Amino acid sequence: MSPEFIKEALRHVRYPGFSRDIVSFGLVKDIRHENGVLTVKIEIATKDPKVPEQIFKECHAVLDPLPDVGSVKVEIEVKEPQGQQGSTGGGDVTGKSSIPGVKRIIAVASGKGGVGKSTVAANLAVALSKIGAKVGLCDCDLYGPSVAQMFGSHERPMANANDEIIPIEAYGLKLMSMGFLLEDRSPVIVRGPMATRYTQQFLRQVEWGDLDYLILDLPPGTGDIQLTIVQTVAVDGVVIVTTPQEMALIDARKAVSMFAKVNVPILGLVENMAWFECDHGQRYYLFGEGGGVREAATLNVPLLAQIPIDPQTRERGDAGTPVALIPAAEHPVAAAFQQIAAALRERVPAR
Repeated sequence: MSPEFIKEALRHVRYPGFSRDIVSFGLVKDIRHENGVLTVKIEIATKDPKVPEQIFKECHAVLDPLPDVGSVKVEIEVKEPQGQQGSTGGGDVTGKSSIPGVKRIIAVASGKGGVGKSTVAANLAVALSKIGAKVGLCDCDLYGPSVAQMFGSHERPMANANDEIIPIEAYGLKLMSMGFLLEDRSPVIVRGPMATRYTQQFLRQVEWGDLDYLILDLPPGTGDIQLTIVQTVAVDGVVIVTTPQEMALIDARKAVSMFAKVNVPILGLVENMAWFECDHGQRYYLFGEGGGVREAATLNVPLLAQIPIDPQTRERGDAGTPVALIPAAEHPVAAAFQQIAAALRERVPAR
């Protein structure tokens, strides 16, 4: 009945909406076993009362059956999420960012990789900038950073007198990515705690300056980086990216459920790779037809846009000149991103 034995038992308790357990997230602060009474102290930062309730029940479910335990006391201290003081929480998007100078934070997420999340995040940032907003883009996908490539920059960030990282600037945007810190073929090999530390540095130790919007390009899935972000800063909303196929939609539902559990509003769904249109005008639905439309209706969230498979979008992404730089009247995909930017500006206005 050592603390290590108890921790192993608690590894079966997942944080609601996430794939990792409460021990890995560092939420278990103290374990004591005295006179047959097992006391476990847990700290959680959340506004959702269902989160501590579920953790409380699951802790008892794994601890009560243990031998040599007369009784179990699970003490959960619920704290205000850092940076969310004054936020109304729930479905409201009026929470204030805890990053100095940043008015709004919008995350771009997906349940699985390969659906074009980074392409959407990069072009959304460009589109918001084109309608007059001051925009930053933070690449939170530490293991697969792509922002440096998508904006054609290989600069190395410098530091200011306050030891803050000075973001790279391109096309009027402020950018931060692990890709600026590594060589092209250098992998990022870090465990969860280090990934958490890097993420916090990108959010809090970068000289973002005055921004209307900071776009966060999240890694795929529902892991520790996502939890770090929602507990570190007040995210005003999230855009979910999916393809029409059922396999991607299954994971998109998981992402929607995760953000709902941590009180981050779903701003809408983007159906990427919706179809491929030949030169003669025929559309081919390579990944299925209308999956994103139906899913948005099922989840009761806005469908922000359907974006087709487009060779020029891929080519410009590889070349570091995002397709949203093209005037909307000259390219349908650029027009789609302008449509998304306009919808988000109306839903989450910069103040």
